[in-house]
Amino acid sequence: MKVEGLDKQFTVVGENMHCTRVFLRKGSRVGVTPDGQDAILFSGDDGQQRYLVIPDRFKKTNDFKAGRVKHVQIAVNIAMADQGADVQIAMDYLRYVVQRQVDAGVDFLDVNTDEISVKHAEQQKAIKWLVRTVQVMTEMPLSIDSSLMDTISAGMSVYDVGKNRPMLNSASLERIEALDLAVKYGAHVIITGAGESGMPEDAEQRVDNASRMIDMALDRGIARGDIHVDLLVFPISVDGQYGRHFLDAVCQIRNKYGPEIHITGGMSNVSFGLPARRLVNDVFINLAIEAGADGGIIDPVARPIQGIVNLDKQGRAYQLACRMLLGEDLFCEAFIASFRAGELQHH
Repeated sequence: MKVEGLDKQFTVVGENMHCTRVFLRKGSRVGVTPDGQDAILFSGDDGQQRYLVIPDRFKKTNDFKAGRVKHVQIAVNIAMADQGADVQIAMDYLRYVVQRQVDAGVDFLDVNTDEISVKHAEQQKAIKWLVRTVQVMTEMPLSIDSSLMDTISAGMSVYDVGKNRPMLNSASLERIEALDLAVKYGAHVIITGAGESGMPEDAEQRVDNASRMIDMALDRGIARGDIHVDLLVFPISVDGQYGRHFLDAVCQIRNKYGPEIHITGGMSNVSFGLPARRLVNDVFINLAIEAGADGGIIDPVARPIQGIVNLDKQGRAYQLACRMLLGEDLFCEAFIASFRAGELQHH
């Protein structure tokens, strides 16, 4: 999408059509129906309040008991059942999730069914259903996402490439064969900085791993403009240098491969375990853009990219988050202290 103030397009991969997505039971998106049933709340086309009732079987899960509602997972399960009064409501809810992302200017819709079931066959059945279903709901292309190649392949097998070109999420040294699948379907491809048997420890490993994959993609004839490099964002609450590792790797890959290649990442990972997560995520996206990133796997509804780019970068809250993300705030102490003092309460 075009973002005012940036000199190039910013590719938004919307992460909301994903079976891991969570609402808090105490949050504004979960409530009760007029007759007292637990439900996911959403707005109908007419603006009226609607309710997707949460089936009893989901209330028995550990997630629900811990206060988390996996709303897309629930909606997909109900809609795939193809029976019962709630099927149409579940379909309406999925359409609502899709349309909100489209209205927010998303470039790709990430679809993932890994948590629909522990059984791989059921994951593959679900990804096929979800790909077909979402392609009917929107003209926007989809990003087929899974931790399993068989599931990605299943999703690609039913994709209507005559409508638009898909994205494959993702290829890595652990599964080089994903590049061949991307070639087969003429897909954009997300390439990660993961190694053959684990995650990278620093910027250098990210760059080395990603470079090997990029070179293999180019050798297969994949255009630079179809390659999206995910250099792996890790939580800075675990290691204060993780933000810097990602940003340094972004800068190096951009310098090495030039302006055509795309650089992206799951930006919200950086703030796990921290307060004022929206602020941390927003500042990190700006830092990533400054380093050379031109895309992100993000929630475009909760925080439109234009608003992120327009933030006051001189404000105290922004600067506190910036120092922390750059590894200059040991153990995030100054940031957390400011939060506890109420300085970040509006973020």
